[in-house]
Amino acid sequence: MSLCLPTAVSILTSSFPNGKTRNVGFSFLGAGQVLGFCIGLVLGGVLIETVGWRVGYYICGGVHLIALALACWVLPQDRKREVISWQRLYRDVDWMGATIASSCLGLLSYVLAIVTGSSSSIREPLNATLLTIAAVLIPVFVYWVGRQERLGKPALIPNSLWKIPAFTAVCLMVLISWGVMNSMEYFVSLFYQEVQELSALQASLRFVPGLIVGFCLNVATGLLVHRFPANYLVIISTILCAGSPLLMALIDPKWSYWYAAFWSMVLYPVSADVLFTISSLIIVDVFPAKTHALAGAVFNTVAQFGTSLGIAIMAVVASNVTRESGIRNKESPAALMEGYRVTFWLGFASMLLTGAVGIVGLRKAGKVGLKRE
Repeated sequence: MSLCLPTAVSILTSSFPNGKTRNVGFSFLGAGQVLGFCIGLVLGGVLIETVGWRVGYYICGGVHLIALALACWVLPQDRKREVISWQRLYRDVDWMGATIASSCLGLLSYVLAIVTGSSSSIREPLNATLLTIAAVLIPVFVYWVGRQERLGKPALIPNSLWKIPAFTAVCLMVLISWGVMNSMEYFVSLFYQEVQELSALQASLRFVPGLIVGFCLNVATGLLVHRFPANYLVIISTILCAGSPLLMALIDPKWSYWYAAFWSMVLYPVSADVLFTISSLIIVDVFPAKTHALAGAVFNTVAQFGTSLGIAIMAVVASNVTRESGIRNKESPAALMEGYRVTFWLGFASMLLTGAVGIVGLRKAGKVGLKRE
């Protein structure tokens, strides 16, 4: 994923000219992710209830081999570049920046994973120390890449990227939006299985309406994005998406699926799917061609980190609320629902914050994906 998405952005921009064709290409890039998630979700539920989860890894390995063969056959040949040598690798790569960033993200990811399992584990000396080191590495990284840029040397993520308001805004929005979307998938799945006591297959099938909407919405965004200002599309989609956690926060577990949960599933992917296509087009509009892959990589990194951060924060909130609830049996559906409900309210507030970031950061974005003569 980390290698494919930035490369895909460069392939699309070099293969299609500005305009409707490129817009549709980016929309199908996003739609493919939705479709893959849908197939994986349903197939996972089927495997768990039949032959077992381990078979899923064999299927994934086979699918990746098929994808590799298709890539070698279908992808266009790249233009001739300077021959890669050890000297060029040493000269053109910011190894120190990569080491600092990788260490920081690795430590943060580890601590977030530990905290997701038990919020009290953050008090352990080792975890507290690792979190402190990760926090210190953030300003160190900012200083280092700034120094590299001033000296005209390679910088892993140049600070100048963040001087473009539209790019900074979409990165902040995707950080929050991806966190909310993936947290919704996680906690709604728990709601179905732990509160409503449904099987894994029944729970996965309840996500299908939203995934169908997400696929269609990606394609529709690619076809229509050049007709409307980007900020309007992003803000409207964010407001609609905020309705998903709001419905789950108000839901009664005894209600029929079609009363509230169905509409929540329809709305939860709206913001992330629209934002993905528009963000990709903003990247190719505001940056020169040589920077498209770098900006795409930064965008993808922020999105993936948003997923880890969002799930970790929501998990800590849910576990603490459940633990502090007045219900004696903390494993009961009622006690778990108290924690889940608070996470849904937090998701609703986060989507409102995402909309506010879009209003401020994309106010001058205008229309994107327009054909250039």
